[in-house]
Amino acid sequence: MTQSIGFVGLGHMGHGMAKNILANGYGLSVLAHRNRGPVEDLVERGAKEATTARVLAERSDIVFLCLPGSPQVEAMVADLAPGLSPGAVIVDCSTSDPVSTRKLADMLADNGLHLVDAPLGGTPVQAEAGELSAMVGADDAVFARVRPVIETWAATVVHIGKPGDGHKMKLLNNFLSLGYAALYAEALALGEKVGITTETFDSVIRGSRMDCGFYQTFMGYALDGNRQAHKFTLTNALKDLTYLESMADAAGVANPVGNAAKNSFAMACATGGNGPEDYVPHLVDFVARSNGLKAR
Repeated sequence: MTQSIGFVGLGHMGHGMAKNILANGYGLSVLAHRNRGPVEDLVERGAKEATTARVLAERSDIVFLCLPGSPQVEAMVADLAPGLSPGAVIVDCSTSDPVSTRKLADMLADNGLHLVDAPLGGTPVQAEAGELSAMVGADDAVFARVRPVIETWAATVVHIGKPGDGHKMKLLNNFLSLGYAALYAEALALGEKVGITTETFDSVIRGSRMDCGFYQTFMGYALDGNRQAHKFTLTNALKDLTYLESMADAAGVANPVGNAAKNSFAMACATGGNGPEDYVPHLVDFVARSNGLKAR
């Protein structure tokens, strides 16, 4: 039986994900939002617009969420749950606090509903192309239900474990990527101070063992000035590293490198990098200015 899908959160990642769900033949309902562009594009492609979360829930067997963080996810789950039929699934693709995820999973289970966490790896370009990765926390039977839908927008799907485990893995993944960003920004500032230009730095790193996909998108701004190279905000980066810190505290693990990376993003956000178009590669500007250098 073909399942009906709902989608909440049509931002940089969500629009491409929803578009690919629709393109693969699933009936799709999307929640109305003040940002009309993505909603209207999907409606033109065949999606139905739901004016409220309750209406969307009543139409859907599986609802995907792609929201800023746990507070928004918790509020949306509370709005959706009363309208969902027994056995329905909510799939949280946000980067959320695993403690919150586990509590929501238990609450929904008490009402005959299921929660899956399937946070994302990749960029908006990959979302549009259906080439993201997904780190999934779900019970085995529920994973089997949602996997075909996730595969419409993810080229790589890894079943990490039970609900909450996907978000744990996502925080570890973002610890690495955002840690790279903090290192790159500081290395470039230090290089400029001692006479090594960004161009020279890149000529050594690019193509070497220290090169990677994240380095290339970061340098898309630092070297080439493309402000859209990696559309993930500084505020979301700080949020994710704060969740990482909380997870480390709960596990009793010292996390000094994570805290150092978090503080780099906290500095950027506190000194003006808290807008909707202040993205992770722009960290290089804030670190430069804090060291008396000119930003790009």
